Amino acid sequence: MPAVVQVGNVNYRTEQDLPEIVPVFPLTGALLLPGGQMPLNIFEPRYLAMLDHAIAGDRVIGMIQPRLDGALRSDGEPELCAVGCLGRLTSFSESGDGRYVISLQGIARFRVLEEMAGREPFRLCRIAPFSADLDPGEGADEVDREGLLKAFRMYLEANQLQADWDSVSKASNETLVNALSMMSPYGAAEKQALLEAPDLKTRAETLVAITEISLARENSGDGGGQILQ
Repeated sequence: MPAVVQVGNVNYRTEQDLPEIVPVFPLTGALLLPGGQMPLNIFEPRYLAMLDHAIAGDRVIGMIQPRLDGALRSDGEPELCAVGCLGRLTSFSESGDGRYVISLQGIARFRVLEEMAGREPFRLCRIAPFSADLDPGEGADEVDREGLLKAFRMYLEANQLQADWDSVSKASNETLVNALSMMSPYGAAEKQALLEAPDLKTRAETLVAITEISLARENSGDGGGQILQ
């Protein structure tokens, strides 16, 4: 059977199933990965307009971080990282006080080709999707699951946190790696490194390395660790 990614009621099989131009939501520290769920509380007028645009169309937006070096455009808006992740709007509700509460499910990562000029208050980019992300489970067998779980367990113990180990044991390698990456409490640079990892195995190794560095800093008492909130 051909590879297929199902997100909500839609199946994505090839790049042709994805839009070439998408509205993008720049958000520092936000990490959406294929298959992951991201809840968002939207209140800024231009992003409310972005959601109205998405709901009227294919319900796809691009989550992306502002560039890590803080570079700004001539109009004062932040430049964007080169890589983000497409998400489909799978749930939506109005709060009654002018906000939208939504959930995005990750489809595939993308590379920004160019930012489009337009009259919309939100930003639009022409993108190239990562076609490999439309083959779910690719490379999952190469993940060092035991090494990943060991690092995760050490982090929980160091920060006196608990996990639902029954759910963890039932999760596929792909789900486990991407879920732990998204919930990780690390900074924007670490989140971007996890996003841009070329494959699932590398993402898992990157997450383990970041976690070990964080634990070493906590144990050294230099205050460099971050606590899950």
